[in-house]
Amino acid sequence: MEYLQTILQQFSFTYSFSLFYIIIPLVFIAGFIDAIAGGGGLLSLPAYLIAGLPPHIALANNKFSSCFGTFFSTFRYYTHGLIDLKVAIISAIFALLGSYLGTKTVLVLDAFFLNYILVVLLPVITIFTYLNKNVGHENNSKEYSLQKKIFISSLAGLFIGFYDGFFGPGTGSFLILIFATVLKYDFTTANGNTKIVNLASNIAALTAFIIDGKVLFLIGIPAALAGIAGNLLGSKYVIIKGNRLIRPMFLIVFIFLFIKIIIDLLKTANSLYYTR
Repeated sequence: MEYLQTILQQFSFTYSFSLFYIIIPLVFIAGFIDAIAGGGGLLSLPAYLIAGLPPHIALANNKFSSCFGTFFSTFRYYTHGLIDLKVAIISAIFALLGSYLGTKTVLVLDAFFLNYILVVLLPVITIFTYLNKNVGHENNSKEYSLQKKIFISSLAGLFIGFYDGFFGPGTGSFLILIFATVLKYDFTTANGNTKIVNLASNIAALTAFIIDGKVLFLIGIPAALAGIAGNLLGSKYVIIKGNRLIRPMFLIVFIFLFIKIIIDLLKTANSLYYTR
């Protein structure tokens, strides 16, 4: 508790500026993007770091705001019949298991090597999605039996959950892609299914952060309201425009994720050079 009070004291002199001119606008935009194509964390987490919060406190508050935002977008998708609930819930359960295994693994292995894999994989995925116009265009998931969809979504949830616990960036976007390409959902339903998985993962992580006392509610609550507003606006546009909106936003998110990974690799190479 004393540690958090110290952080708040250090943060207080820039609190108003950081909250209202950095965190809230960026979390709102991140919520809007996340509701449409996932990947909102690529923008919201840096917002907290730019505002001066330590990394673990930034992570906790980012989970707090994204959890509430995702809940409202998920509820909107559900009320408009844009979620295959049985498939999504099974996927969410296995994602929680995968996330736990991924978190345990990262304690003994360095996750940085995934950057090298993604720097090759992301351009391939982006070009594939761009060239294959039929991906996510129509909901052809009924071609599979319920048992087959549950089996595939279980594996997808386990894999994506492990990735989320082990590494993290772009989890929602990757899961949307799996639902659209492998299970043949349209992008709108794939997005809705993914929101259930994201929500379960966010709640689990947020619970741990709150128990550990890492959430600063003075910052988290206003940011959560901004995230809710962004998610509601984003999900509204998805319902109105559907796949026409998701597809280009989806490609943009992957491009930004690719740029982020390149920057991370360059930073690492630079630090290694100067430590010689």
